[in-house]
Amino acid sequence: MTSPNLTLATCLTTAFLATASWCMPATALETGKPAPAFSAQAGKGNVQLADYRGKVVYLDFWASWCGPCKQSFPWMNAMQSKYGAQGLQVVAINLDSNPEEAQEFLKSTPGNFQIAYDPKGIMPRQYEIKGMPSSVLIDRDGKIISQHAGFNEASKAKIEQAIISSLGSK
Repeated sequence: MTSPNLTLATCLTTAFLATASWCMPATALETGKPAPAFSAQAGKGNVQLADYRGKVVYLDFWASWCGPCKQSFPWMNAMQSKYGAQGLQVVAINLDSNPEEAQEFLKSTPGNFQIAYDPKGIMPRQYEIKGMPSSVLIDRDGKIISQHAGFNEASKAKIEQAIISSLGSK
């Protein structure tokens, strides 16, 4: 067993998919319930969920070491471009404890959406994240619509359909 002082970032990095269940609660966030409020560091200031009230938020958790994250960024860029005018806001929360690693990732895989940083790993606990990348779709009123762990070709259409449906319900 690990030390109780083990940080979430270390937990996520060293044993995420195989043993992350002991790092986080076993229950998932409930659909239809308010999304946990958050405040994360961004380029100039902080980003808060409350900043996006009235928008559909695609909240993505990523790290520089995550292979599927490299695949998800171009897709998230496309979603932001395609649906931003209809009220979608992609917010990607980086979980690297070393900000230089995130910056290296972003040089080769830029994000054309809001990027914020949570090096202490507070938000993954709030959102009960169980895999990387993970996303949470939040409606215009700040309530959980859906959650998704991982990213691959098969998940793109399903997630995009959830985005389209949520944008249509004003």
